[in-house]
Amino acid sequence: MPTDDTIVPLGAAYFPVPAGSPTRSYAFLLVPGFTLLAFSSAVEPLRIANQLSQQPLYRWQLMSESGAPVSSSSGISVCVDAPIGPMDRATRAFVCAGNPPSAAAAPKVVGAIQRHARFGGAVGGICTGAVALAAAGLLEDHAFTLHWENQPTFREDFPALCPSANRFEISGPVMTCGGGAAATDMMLSLIAEDHGAEFSAMVSEMCLRKVMVGIEKEQRSSLSVLIRSRNPGLLNIVTLMNAHIEDPLTLDDLSRVAGYSRRHIERMFLSVLGETPGEFYRGIRLDHGRTLLSTTDMGLLEVALACGFGSVAHFSKSFKTRFGTAPTKFNRTIRAARKTR
Repeated sequence: MPTDDTIVPLGAAYFPVPAGSPTRSYAFLLVPGFTLLAFSSAVEPLRIANQLSQQPLYRWQLMSESGAPVSSSSGISVCVDAPIGPMDRATRAFVCAGNPPSAAAAPKVVGAIQRHARFGGAVGGICTGAVALAAAGLLEDHAFTLHWENQPTFREDFPALCPSANRFEISGPVMTCGGGAAATDMMLSLIAEDHGAEFSAMVSEMCLRKVMVGIEKEQRSSLSVLIRSRNPGLLNIVTLMNAHIEDPLTLDDLSRVAGYSRRHIERMFLSVLGETPGEFYRGIRLDHGRTLLSTTDMGLLEVALACGFGSVAHFSKSFKTRFGTAPTKFNRTIRAARKTR
């Protein structure tokens, strides 16, 4: 099982999550022929969530029937942490399968999922993992899905069950997806339930995936999605803020360019974003500073000036307030990590 050092990797991007947020556990039961793409698409959003928050929001464990490495559908074998066994009730347990779908119905796999559900645990299926849930009798009262290629055979084997055509389904304690990129979709939905839509949107950004499928062709998601507003005035002001990080505009400047009164701008920010314009703007500038410290060799004064702060002292105080650590300490940690890579 990964340690805290490995599940909370360092990164340039950051998104604050309340300190001390609980760690949620996942277990991935790998069966022979599981789809590597679907498995990694499920795990990586959890890793990214940890990296963005710099907290162990998620922990995961890999299991197989015997505890031995499992060969994926591409022939690449993946080592696991343990043989299939009892799991803590709070663990979300997913069966990761592929072709042949029948591999998911192995007695030991079905028994483990059945037992976990009986004691109140949440269960899921990735790609053809729903076959294990069906064999365990866990799908009768839930919406579910599996990869479209395998649905005709599934209907033959389980004529009383009807999978949906959706990319994923979350129905109470039962979670299923069609595999591939749909595994990411499902995990982003679960992350949104745990930590909010804005945080999930940022995880999606890190996956170079659109927050809302079909909205944009660009890698970055729509600003309107990220800040949950389509108010043109607010979007215009935030765009201006992002364009003026080194030379911050005053609220009077923003008011004049946007064509709104100061009071109206303050009300918009507080009602939509829960922050004053100054607090939000400072957050943008500090996030930029953190990125510069993470990815460049710039000194603190250079970074402070690049973020529109007149002194290192002002920058340092604001940085520590936002990120919980002084920029000097953060810089030392980043540079030490670079040397060990």
